[in-house]
Amino acid sequence: MTSRSAWLALSLTLVGLVAPGLAAAAGDAARGAKLAYTCHGCHGIPSYKNSYPVYSVPKLGGQHVAYMVAALKGYAGPDRAHATMHAQAATMSEQDMQDIAAYLAGQELKPTGKAVGTAPKAAQTCVACHGADGVGILPEYPNLAGQYEDYLQNSLRAYRSGQRKNAVMAGMAASLTDSDIRELARYYSSQRPSLCATDQIRADGKCKGL
Repeated sequence: MTSRSAWLALSLTLVGLVAPGLAAAAGDAARGAKLAYTCHGCHGIPSYKNSYPVYSVPKLGGQHVAYMVAALKGYAGPDRAHATMHAQAATMSEQDMQDIAAYLAGQELKPTGKAVGTAPKAAQTCVACHGADGVGILPEYPNLAGQYEDYLQNSLRAYRSGQRKNAVMAGMAASLTDSDIRELARYYSSQRPSLCATDQIRADGKCKGL
C-alpha cells in the first residue's frame, strides 16, 4: 500500500467514525445574509487577491456548508493561519458559522459524473474524496470544481508544509511535488459547473450553470 493510499484509508475510516455525530443545527440563510455583509468585501469580488502571499480569495458560492463551517472553526482556532480570517471567525458562535455558511453557499454543487479532461496521475487518490468532477463526495469534503487555480496551489502547499493543519490532507500532500500541485490545481479549477464568488449568490442565490 502506498503512503497516499494508506492516508486515504485512514480518512475514510475517520469519516465513518465521526459521521454519526456530524449532524448539526441547520443554518438560517436569512440570518446569515445579515451577518455575512463583511464577507462580500473579499469573497464577493471575482478574482480578488489576498495581499500576502498573493493568491485569489476563494470562491464560496456552491461550496458545501458543512465544509465551510469546519473551515471557519479552523480559522477561529490554530489550524488555519490567516490574520484577517481569524479576526472574523473568532467572534462567531457555531450558529453564526452555520447561518453564514448556509447563506454564502447558496445552492451547493452536485456531482455530474462527468469530468472535464483527464485527471493527472496525482489525482488518483484525490478523486476518492473530491470526485473526478471536483464535487466532494461528503458534505465535510470541499468542492473544488472551478475554484481558483492559484488558491488551490496555495492550499496544497500549506497542507504540505503544515501551515494548514489537517491530519488527512497533511498525509496526502506530503509526497506531492510542485509539478503535481500545479497539475492538480489546473485540473480541478477547470471542472464545471463551477464554484462562484458570492456576488452571484447575493444576486441569484446560486452560481451560474446550476
